[in-house]
Amino acid sequence: MIARRLAQLYVGLALYGLGIALQVASRLGNDPWDTLHQGLARHTGLSIGTWIIIAAVAVMALWIPLRQRPGVGTISNALLVGAFADFFLWALPDPRAVAVRWGYLVAAVLVAGFATGCYIGAGLGPGPRDGLTTGLAARGHSIRVVRTGIELTVLAAGWLLGGTVGIGTLIYAVTIGPLTHVFIPMLEIKAAPRTKTRGHPEDDALPAAPVPAECGDAA
Repeated sequence: MIARRLAQLYVGLALYGLGIALQVASRLGNDPWDTLHQGLARHTGLSIGTWIIIAAVAVMALWIPLRQRPGVGTISNALLVGAFADFFLWALPDPRAVAVRWGYLVAAVLVAGFATGCYIGAGLGPGPRDGLTTGLAARGHSIRVVRTGIELTVLAAGWLLGGTVGIGTLIYAVTIGPLTHVFIPMLEIKAAPRTKTRGHPEDDALPAAPVPAECGDAA
């Protein structure tokens, strides 16, 4: 079971990096966090993928006062998504025709939705940004309000730094929720039921350990 979870996790993280690369390469508008990463990259000598990693580590530092605990999926997400994004940005052909750029954008959103279902469905820990959202929400705030506030803040900062905001940003915002709503249950790996212990009937009442459910991260 753990081998399957790990395989699904790393496939999901690789695909998420591909989705980021496709959307950035389309030049039609990035999701909020990648608008920030791109803006920072344009003002430094660092790549977008490097900024994805730096931002993820910085966000995880904010988990400490919120008493959030990372899992292997959280740490893998923080370290690998940026590396995969840089690799695919290097490997993908530069789309010049408008039709190809739109093809990149549509593929990016679909891949991101599927990838989110993969790594969250693996049940090995939320992404860094998801953990920040749920940690703040646990202090009595609405998840929707917290997530919207964070994403609007990073989007505005990214735009001011020169990150690409456009129709792709809007399409991502409108579609990623419904896509993850479909893919997360589809790809969730259920916890194995407990084996009953003979001679201890009280064990029959113990439920199987639940798989944590997180909101979709971008990275």
